[in-house]
Order: sequence, then structure tokens, then C-alpha cells
Amino acid sequence: MIHQLAVVHPEAKIGANVEIGPFSVIERDVEIGDGTIIMNNVTILNGARIGKNCRIHPGAVVAGVPQDLKFKGEETLAIIGDNTTLRECVTVNRGTASKGRTVVGDNCLIMAYCHVAHDCKIGNYVIISNATQVAGEVVVDDLAVIGGGTLIHQFTHIGPHVMIQGGSKINKDIPPFVKAARDPIAYTGINVVGLRRRNFSNEDINAIQEIYRILYLSQLNVSDAIEQIEAEIPQSEMRDQILEFVKASKRGILRGYEWC
Repeated sequence: MIHQLAVVHPEAKIGANVEIGPFSVIERDVEIGDGTIIMNNVTILNGARIGKNCRIHPGAVVAGVPQDLKFKGEETLAIIGDNTTLRECVTVNRGTASKGRTVVGDNCLIMAYCHVAHDCKIGNYVIISNATQVAGEVVVDDLAVIGGGTLIHQFTHIGPHVMIQGGSKINKDIPPFVKAARDPIAYTGINVVGLRRRNFSNEDINAIQEIYRILYLSQLNVSDAIEQIEAEIPQSEMRDQILEFVKASKRGILRGYEWC
């Protein structure tokens, strides 16, 4: 299952039924889970922890040294969860002393030429489309979908179930369940199609819409909008998730579009 033209360090921990293609390089401090396929010309460097049943396509590099001047050679990790696919020429850098690890979750699809920088935390079932560049210490929550060619500023937080238009430039936090589009990027509604695909009820969707109507369409500032939401919208897991996200945002959430 390991091609004779692959270079695999004898101390690397390789699981059962792992395939490694020609001209791929696996360094010493690497762990690869059962059933994973490493195609040709892949580079897996020290600090990589790759889960089960992953697919890593030609030209990908996992656990490259962070592109961060504060990195001083400390031992850190790049973790790829189970059933995740990294397409051609994806790069996932390992962490720095800040977080110690870069994490890409389970069941993710990271498309060709994407970059995931140091200390990022990418959730489960996330899709990041071609040529998206994710800067350091970004958090992307579960089930987010990011369009191709998107540029994401460091320390940004993208909430769950978000849909982001391709070619976007993101420098603010994107709260849960929304669509973000236009230039400059702005709130353009909630991700109704995605929510229905994930079996959200009509009642849940209507409640989310009402929360964002107050937050973005009422002409209230964020603090006053939060107070009105807490007063008028019945408590629920989704309401609390949105409010906690907005309250915790350090960069501030993305703005509403002008016609809103």
C-alpha cells in the first residue's frame, strides 16, 4: 500500500490500509489513521495528525512551518479529522505557541489551492472552496460553506450554517445561520436553503429571521437590538447561540447592506 517511490520515515505511525503514492514524503513525527489515501507528490511534515479515511490529493502540504514571525520552532501540531478531503495543493500550516495546533475537523472538504494558516480551528462538515485563503487564528464553525477565492482576515470568527459568497473579503465576524455577500461584504439574509437541507423546521427558520430582522433592519445599535431580541424572542438554543456569538465578537459582526 506504500509505493516504492514514496519516502516514509520508519518512525511515522501509519494505520491499517493506508495508501501512499509515489513521490510523497512522510516525516518522522506524523500519525496517519486507518484507511487514509495519500496520493502522489504529497508532503506530510512533522506535527501532522491525520485521521481515518481521509483523501489527500497531489501537491498538498500538511504541517508546514507557520508563516508567522513569532514562531520560534516550538513543537506544534496540524490536525486533520476523519473523512476529510484536501484537494490539490492545499496547505495547512501547524500552530504556533499561541494555540499550539491548527485543526481541520471531520468530514470537511477543502478544495484546491486553499490555505489554512497557523492556529486556525475549522469545524466539522465545513466546505472551503477553491483558492480561499484563511489567515491565522481564524475560527470557522460547523457546516459553514465558504465560496471560492475568499480572503479571511486573521482572528475572524465565522459562525455555523453560514453561506459566504465567492470572492468575498472578510474582516468582520459572520454570525450563525446567515448569508454574506456583495462588496464590501454584508448581511444579505439567512441561509434558508442550507437550513432546510439540515432539517430546520419552518418555526425555527422564522424565529431566526425575526432575530436578524431586529438586529439588522430595526435601525437599532447592536446593544439595543440585543435587548429587544431578549425581550421579544422566546428563549431557544438558536436564539442563545446567536446572542452569545454577537456578544462575544471582538472584531464586531458584519454590517447590514445599505438597502436593508
